[in-house]
Amino acid sequence: MNNIRTLYYIHDPMCSWCWAFVPTWEKIQGSLPSDIEVVYLLGGLAPDSDSPMAEQMKLTIAGYWQTIQERVPGTQFNYDFWKKCQPRRSTYPSCRAVIAAKAQAKNCDEANVLEKAMVRAIQEGYYLNARNPSDFDTLVAFAEEIGLDVERFELDLNSESTIEQLNEEMHMARSIGAQGFPSLILKSNKLAKAEETKSRALKKPQWQNVPYDYNDASVTLRHL
Repeated sequence: MNNIRTLYYIHDPMCSWCWAFVPTWEKIQGSLPSDIEVVYLLGGLAPDSDSPMAEQMKLTIAGYWQTIQERVPGTQFNYDFWKKCQPRRSTYPSCRAVIAAKAQAKNCDEANVLEKAMVRAIQEGYYLNARNPSDFDTLVAFAEEIGLDVERFELDLNSESTIEQLNEEMHMARSIGAQGFPSLILKSNKLAKAEETKSRALKKPQWQNVPYDYNDASVTLRHL
């Protein structure tokens, strides 16, 4: 019997709360029980857009950054982003960049490494170095910096297969109960009988939303 449980981490590379969660999330991953494997799912905050971000939206998001710094001490943001870049409410390109990075892996372990490397490149570029991950050229630069085949990355970034994969991940994230980013959802190997008639009871996996605290990894670990 397969005793492995799966902990789904639902995120968006351009989600500022996901950025704030990084230190605690790393502590959680370093202390997980041996029967748990982690799977990242892209949730997708905002679809593709070429429209400049409205001034009110800029103020709103900058306000989120300030709130995060109050609630999660130590989180860094480079507010020069709002002066140096032309912000757009568009995070799907950065989500596709993560998929395109994984596509260059030769095996599952390498896929995990490339996935995390691209997420980190996007987050640090955006939040620390005032670079805009909504821009194609910025994402290509990240790909080069983490050692990807740039020509292949450019082809994969907006390919049909990459778009389909993102749609599948977003759909799965919603279907298992993700209600925001980040979300942690545990899939147990246990089977539960559905309330079904007579002998042919259907069985389904147990899905559990796992609580977390941005400043305390133990909140999550206690529930695993």
